[in-house]
Amino acid sequence: MDGSPGAEPQLREALRKAREDYGTATGAIASLHRQLEIQESQLRRANSEKEMLQKKLREQENQLQALSAKFCSLREEWKHEELIVRTEQENCSLRQVVAEQESKLAEQSKLISELQGTVSQLQTEVLTSRHHIRKQQRAQEAMESHTETLQHKELQTRVALECLTCRFERYRSKILQATLSAAGSKIPQAELTDEELLEAMQKIINERTEFHQLLKQKGIKVPSLHSINTSTASSSTKGRKKSLTK
Repeated sequence: MDGSPGAEPQLREALRKAREDYGTATGAIASLHRQLEIQESQLRRANSEKEMLQKKLREQENQLQALSAKFCSLREEWKHEELIVRTEQENCSLRQVVAEQESKLAEQSKLISELQGTVSQLQTEVLTSRHHIRKQQRAQEAMESHTETLQHKELQTRVALECLTCRFERYRSKILQATLSAAGSKIPQAELTDEELLEAMQKIINERTEFHQLLKQKGIKVPSLHSINTSTASSSTKGRKKSLTK
């Protein structure tokens, strides 16, 4: 990209867009953080329920083992048949409860696995969003640095243009003075354009060159045109200075 003033609006628009993208990415990562906190809360609650179910399952297994030991003891003695039947019924009921608890535990384990997968996915999205934000920040910093460089170049160009304009005006003034100081020159009624000024100057130079060549052809010794122009310009400048002092 060049340092022309027309490129600055495009850079400002690109910078504005980068800031909007940065704001959007920041909002997205905040939303992802909130979703991650909700999923982590659900995961903690599911783990707590899993631990509670495991505790109940261990208690019921202990009860089942105790009842089994009691059943074996009663069975060996072949006494209290009614107690044995009741114990078997309790044992069957406990087995059913254990099966239900194991089913619930399996469901909780599945839910925990799904939640862990969701948490892992959200963490990946958070890392991706952070990387995107860092990338946007680097792009924004580079854009701002380039904008400052272009502004500095624009300022330098303006200063150089002003210097060239001043030099052009000084050269134009010198050419105008030399043209008006020539013999037979008339003061123009209106301000001369640059083309008219150059044409008048060229006409004077051509006339002086032709006159100088004519004198040389006639065998008259004359100084070079450079010394004549120098002395003429010097005398005309002194004359103008005198007239200004008067």
